[in-house]
Amino acid sequence: MVQSSNSRSVIEIALSVDSETFNLSPAVLGMIADFFKVLSEVSRLQIVCTLKRGEKNVSEIIEITGLGQANVSKHLKLLTQAGIVTRTQQGVNVVYAIANPLVFSLCDLVCNSIATQLQQKNQHLESLKVFQQSF
Repeated sequence: MVQSSNSRSVIEIALSVDSETFNLSPAVLGMIADFFKVLSEVSRLQIVCTLKRGEKNVSEIIEITGLGQANVSKHLKLLTQAGIVTRTQQGVNVVYAIANPLVFSLCDLVCNSIATQLQQKNQHLESLKVFQQSF
């Protein structure tokens, strides 16, 4: 798992450095891959999206996501180990918050890319429909 002090700087490097002029070592690429692995699971993305609106305790995350307690706890542990989420004791409750807001910029980039791809596919489908109607 990526540690919090490294995950932020590694991802910032990956997003800001021109890959043609900067060769990343296999170790750094491994850290980047680990970061993306953590974000590659639907339940963890649900939790991250929930925390975008502010810090939450486990019960609130369960209520919002509809996920089970054991599942949420497991994913929160991984998100915390990766430095994406922080864990703070507040009285008898543990509260989770986003530790690395860069994750939202990354998600925005991915969402915009997917939207563009879907628009292009839709245009191709429309062209195919026009072609099909010409017969």
